[in-house]
Amino acid sequence: MTTTSLRPIMDAAENLFRLDAYRRRGGYESARKALKMAPSDVMAEVRRAELRGRGGAGFPAGIKWGFIRRDGDKPVYLCVNADEGEPGTFKDRWLMTHEPHLLLEGIIITAHAVGARSAFVYVRGEYEGAARRLEEAIAEAREAGFLGEKVFGKDLSLEVVIHRGAGAYICGEETALLESLEGKRGEPRLKPPFPASIGLFGAPTVINNVETLCNIPRIIGEGGEAFAAAGRPGDGGTRLFGVSGAVRRPGLYELPIGTPLRELLYAHAGGPAEGTSIKGVIPGGLSAPILRPDEFDLPLECSVMIGAGTMIGSGAVIAVGSNTSMLEVLGVMTRFYDHESCGQCTPCRIGTSWMHKTAARLASGDGESRDFDELVRVAVSIKGRTFCPFGDAAALPVLALVGKFRAELEERASEAAARKRSC
Repeated sequence: MTTTSLRPIMDAAENLFRLDAYRRRGGYESARKALKMAPSDVMAEVRRAELRGRGGAGFPAGIKWGFIRRDGDKPVYLCVNADEGEPGTFKDRWLMTHEPHLLLEGIIITAHAVGARSAFVYVRGEYEGAARRLEEAIAEAREAGFLGEKVFGKDLSLEVVIHRGAGAYICGEETALLESLEGKRGEPRLKPPFPASIGLFGAPTVINNVETLCNIPRIIGEGGEAFAAAGRPGDGGTRLFGVSGAVRRPGLYELPIGTPLRELLYAHAGGPAEGTSIKGVIPGGLSAPILRPDEFDLPLECSVMIGAGTMIGSGAVIAVGSNTSMLEVLGVMTRFYDHESCGQCTPCRIGTSWMHKTAARLASGDGESRDFDELVRVAVSIKGRTFCPFGDAAALPVLALVGKFRAELEERASEAAARKRSC
């Protein structure tokens, strides 16, 4: 990964996913270096890097690793969250498809640091190509002696297993992912206990996102301080931003943490098509509350985005153009979360269905202005009242959309009602 747009790499002719191509670029040298270090020193380097998780929550990776107990009688497991079900997100698919050995090297280093001898990669069910590419990379690495018994000839054995999901968005939540891995229905667990103490099969477990682990080889190779310097204090390095929607150059971009959202949209993604404008941006996947144009100068950084009432999330930046109805956006949001709720928590099960039906009624021309008050009331009733963050993920974007674009929403609903009366 580089500190510039990844689009040229996406178009490159070199077979970057092959082991020989990866090794020509210095691949697996960081793993060799890490295996000569004490596990505690590897953890310390990652803490110095100030690497925050790239899956959505943004928790510091080095601190998460430090929660693992290695002195018990149970094994330690490493789970890689490659479910990537957040609408608008495609960075992990790109990494697994084009840089699978980078992920495997990150897995090796992390396993050494936390004492894991088994790693499970939970891949989204729809990602057949990515899973197949990763399987090929595992076979290459095993043949080269980088996986299996005596990794790099050292006293370390490591098995990497790919587990295919069945297409449930909820399994991107870490405890639902563990339930699915154990062969059970993918439903979130109540926390505590946390996975670091009681995780997969009741054993200590580290769960990290694909992009998070892909940063580990760079951290060990260049040093944690150098990685941290590329970002902002407390939020180090670069990260991948998948830009889609109303821009001229949608694609995947790697930029330093703290890059202004406006720069990403206009300098890198080319801004909107001629004669149009961007009237809103969802900055971190569908669950991230929308931002207005007067908020586009915010730096893409975890703490700043949280302070602004949204989140950087999975780095999926969705630009909503001036020719797109916000009532349509509302319908997409509520339909998705109604469909994907696991149903375990009553506020989420009932509330997401209620919001979807209300939004559908407004779009069909049968709604009234007070229905927007009802949407807000239901969303507030869901927020903070579920086992996992899914409830907030369904409620917060609805609250932001209605709060920031109510005038347009009411106008579009009135137009739908007028069309229905004229028929």
